[in-house]
Amino acid sequence: MPNIKPISDLRNYTEVLKETSEGAPVFLTKNGRGEYVILDMKDYDRMKAELALMAESGKGEKSVREEDWVSTEEVEEDYE
Repeated sequence: MPNIKPISDLRNYTEVLKETSEGAPVFLTKNGRGEYVILDMKDYDRMKAELALMAESGKGEKSVREEDWVSTEEVEEDYE
């Protein structure tokens, strides 16, 4: 179950930070609407790595559509 708190709870930020752990972000609301998320550093790093991987995957997919596939032999020649 998501941990949702009003941003005013940050007055006692130590307690809010204690509730933040890996896999359990704290969602902060402002005027009843989602505004911010406090993430554990490991979750943040994982999210950045996943986004970078998806971006590179997208580049590869675009390359295949525009330039076609590269054969195994061509790849092996590049690394000899």
